[in-house]
Amino acid sequence: MKLPHILLLAAFALAPLASNAQQAQRLSATKANDYGLAYSLPKTMLKVTLVAEVTVRKPGEFYRYAPKYLNVSNPITKETHSAKLDNAIISSYGIPDTEETYSIQFKSGYPVYVSLDQAGLPLAINTEETIITDTPEIPEAVKAQPTPLETPAARQVISEEMLQSQSTAKRAELAAQAIFALRQTRSDLISGQADNMPPDGRSLQLMLDNLQAQEEALTAMFLGTTSVATQVESFIVDPAALADNDRSRTVIARLSAIDGIVDSDDLSGTPVYLDLTAVSRGEMPVNDKGQTLSFPKNGIPYRIPGELSASVSCDGETYATRTLPASQLGIVYGLAPNSFTDKKAPIYIIYDSASGSILRQGPALR
Repeated sequence: MKLPHILLLAAFALAPLASNAQQAQRLSATKANDYGLAYSLPKTMLKVTLVAEVTVRKPGEFYRYAPKYLNVSNPITKETHSAKLDNAIISSYGIPDTEETYSIQFKSGYPVYVSLDQAGLPLAINTEETIITDTPEIPEAVKAQPTPLETPAARQVISEEMLQSQSTAKRAELAAQAIFALRQTRSDLISGQADNMPPDGRSLQLMLDNLQAQEEALTAMFLGTTSVATQVESFIVDPAALADNDRSRTVIARLSAIDGIVDSDDLSGTPVYLDLTAVSRGEMPVNDKGQTLSFPKNGIPYRIPGELSASVSCDGETYATRTLPASQLGIVYGLAPNSFTDKKAPIYIIYDSASGSILRQGPALR
């Protein structure tokens, strides 16, 4: 019997299953609930995670003097922002489908139970074993590291004479002189010819690291800086459009040179497309004569899903393609309830919590 609301789950006693990786709950058919079980089948949702590299390049104060003092012909001369899509990750998960909520009645005296996940979706019947479908690893966002001009060393290298000078050319000359002085000091320390050598190896390394940071800060004043951040954003898509169409294209996000991954309605960026294609559709099973089987009376519902192909592209390049089962392309069928209460050979089933299909079934242990 199909029910209009998933709230019926609250009417049954739920108990946590021990040592279950999915933190499942167990709902048993007992006298207290008239040997009935209720649950919703899942509706498949797609999760698309985009990974982008956002780069900011800024010129240094003395970029015009880089060829003269550092013999560098290609310093950064203007501030630029850019973003590129590095990767896209497609996965699926289930949410309760309130249009597919069922109440199943069993015979009294048989300990049938269903394992539900935290969302109330069925994981298994008559077994505590569950199958966790492969979930792609999602990378973490990484903030841009401080540039050499954003470190404490950048403040150390500004001499009083540089601060007092009103001439950019003079400050550039002083900065170049400081670079060569730092290099000489480092060379003296490494060769052991410095007037004041550090007392031990650790102190020496600290001095060398500080000199390196100061030189990098001064050099950045001529060559400019580049900072790179990794941005990670996820978007949820309901593939419901495939219920009536074989293909669907959606702008799920945009890629902005300044802000990286932005919402689809932000027209400052290049569109990132999600293309969906219905690969197959679930069909009702047939008997040996090719006749369509009817839904068993008070049957234990599960889905025979279809398959969709999901593809993510941007600016003509495809970044991910994946084929996944989808409840929206399937049909609901059922197993006879006495299969679970048979005294000699009761069965168990394990569901796919993303599509509602049966991943495995077999004889239940008593």
